[in-house]
Amino acid sequence: MKHLERATRPLTHIPATARRDTVWLKPDLVAQVSFTERTSEGLLRHPSFLGLREDKPAKEVTVASSSDNAAMIGGVRVTHPERIMYPRQGATKRAIAEYYLTNADRILPFLKARPLSLVRCPRGRDDECFFQKHHNASVPDELDKVSIKEKGGKVSSYLAIRHAGGLVAAAQIGGLELHIWGARTDDVERPERLVFDLDPDPSVHFSDVRDAAFELRDVLKAAGLASFALLTGGKGVHVIVPLVRRRGWPEVKSFAKGLAEKLSAAAPDRYLAQASKARRKGRIFIDWLRNERGATAVAPYSLRAHRGAPVATPVSWDELGGIDRSDAYTLKNIEARLAALKRDPWPGYHRLRQYLTASKLSIA
Repeated sequence: MKHLERATRPLTHIPATARRDTVWLKPDLVAQVSFTERTSEGLLRHPSFLGLREDKPAKEVTVASSSDNAAMIGGVRVTHPERIMYPRQGATKRAIAEYYLTNADRILPFLKARPLSLVRCPRGRDDECFFQKHHNASVPDELDKVSIKEKGGKVSSYLAIRHAGGLVAAAQIGGLELHIWGARTDDVERPERLVFDLDPDPSVHFSDVRDAAFELRDVLKAAGLASFALLTGGKGVHVIVPLVRRRGWPEVKSFAKGLAEKLSAAAPDRYLAQASKARRKGRIFIDWLRNERGATAVAPYSLRAHRGAPVATPVSWDELGGIDRSDAYTLKNIEARLAALKRDPWPGYHRLRQYLTASKLSIA
């Protein structure tokens, strides 16, 4: 293409990231390209080159006018709002954006000032989905970014959401699931919570997962730590322990690992502290691995990209005893639950001040 090079760019609106070290060409060739959708900046997502078109001169190619019937939701432009994201439920992108907007006050306290990742399914949960943690030119302006130094020393931009518009923007790009770090952006080296993910083998009944959650709660309580239960919307339960930020990741991870191993040693026929699918048969894996730098866990009130459009739902310990499924709450019935709540299922969660003291660390 050397003979097609030109000094000036032939396009007007170009993202800053696309301008660096770019060699511009004279637009003489016409290519046929397939793609899933355009980003908010007009870039093509998942483009695939199909071949050159010799039947059409370049000067006849123009940008087609949009016919996606975009909607403004919470001040954010949402394209293809009637796209079906959960085919079996008929749940649309609009419904997801409106759910996140309506419940922003509940969701944002768990997201604000925390790095996060998205599980994105641009064409719906039955199509291709992928995990995204970095902020780049393909995401809307309403999604914030935070700079974090990675293990190799490189500084990268990670995703963050600080306001309701960010939640709607996540829905706009097919972000069904919201996963958060266990630390805040102002000090990513000191976690502010512990997460134990009770992940059962498919053969284990949910009642056994419930019992495991209660046992873990009691063990933590004996160590002087209050905990909270989250239905993951998948198969299990997260037992979450908010912390004052005084310990680093190695100490927090060591405590979580030690506690999981003690429970596994005490009841090896029920629990497993190793991430082994082969050994998990008939047991519950107490996943302590979410308590390390860069690991994430699903955020409270986040949708899951699973069949049935389930929602990761905070429940009180009293409620948990009467629940028979981790995916009991879905996009279809979550609003009714929230409207019927007479009190916060996690009372005092954001005000709780508890520490991993030296004596607590020695327990595990």
